[in-house]
Amino acid sequence: MKQRIYLTLWTIVIPLLAWLAYGGSLLTGFENPFFHPVIAFLLIGSVLAAVHHAEVVAYRMGEPFGTLILAVAITIIEVSLIVSLMLTDSGQSTATLARDTVLAAVMIILTGIVGICLLVGGVRYREQVFSLQGVSAALVTLTAILVFTLILPNFTTSTSGSEYTSLQLGFVASGCLILYIAFTLVQAIRHRAYFLPPHAEGDEDAYPEPPTKKETYVSALLLILCLGIVVLLAEVLAPDIESIVEQAGAPKSLVGIIIAAIVLLPEGLAAFRAARKNRLQTSLNLAFGSALASIGLTIPAVAIVSITTGMKIILGIDMKAMVLLVLAQFTIMLSLATGRTNILQGIVLLMIFLVYIFLTIAP
Repeated sequence: MKQRIYLTLWTIVIPLLAWLAYGGSLLTGFENPFFHPVIAFLLIGSVLAAVHHAEVVAYRMGEPFGTLILAVAITIIEVSLIVSLMLTDSGQSTATLARDTVLAAVMIILTGIVGICLLVGGVRYREQVFSLQGVSAALVTLTAILVFTLILPNFTTSTSGSEYTSLQLGFVASGCLILYIAFTLVQAIRHRAYFLPPHAEGDEDAYPEPPTKKETYVSALLLILCLGIVVLLAEVLAPDIESIVEQAGAPKSLVGIIIAAIVLLPEGLAAFRAARKNRLQTSLNLAFGSALASIGLTIPAVAIVSITTGMKIILGIDMKAMVLLVLAQFTIMLSLATGRTNILQGIVLLMIFLVYIFLTIAP
């Protein structure tokens, strides 16, 4: 087994340059068109650097702690971005911001990221295996949280719209947080074996020599820096993305999907690379952990903001989104029911993802 060089120069320089560019843009203003292609380049570089440092931490911590760290770190930054936008803006767009962001993140993860991983793994290895107990635990928890937050608000009678009262919102948010904490404890402590990958058959590349403690600490710090600048640069580029979407005549909800996709790029690339190395368990741990963290932490944070400020929050999704969400959840349950995957399941999930994107653009 060969020792790998984990702290490569570009993974250190790119995020530092990105932070310098962002600071320079704050001082000089974002009107200069020169900054936009530079920011876009540094954004992509920061995403790739984040994937590298996440893998370094994962190698040192082992499964499932490495993927859990990446999922929670990205979700905390995502929650911070949503809450900051809620507190600095107002109106109908703010009322549906959390709902649209969570729905986009969940659909991207369940159908886009998982679909690509199953497709790539099926093409390269024909079949891939994973721990069925861990996936079942994640899907059971995710199903309950999705129904509580995105579907059930449409059927309550205390309010006329697709929203909870403050009392209902607080109760449901507490339930989501309890479910997420319970899943995390099961994943990391009580039933950790459910989330461990199957025994590797002499694949040196799949299990490299762990980095040193110093390398791990430095990579963990750089991971935080990378994730933070990815969100900030995505926010800077949001007006450009919104302008392109408006010029194309597409709905504004597409902007949220694009921003969510950018924020989820580190997780998506990490899951993709794991699937290519025949480590599907790592990919699924990352995907489902991210989906659970995205909704299980976002909704309680949004609930606190709504209850303390009196801000209106609409959580219930419309019938079209409800059908697609239920279809995605039902399909992924059937696809992962046997503990083995192939190319067909990836194609089906990706087709659902494409239909979701298409119907967002052409509602």
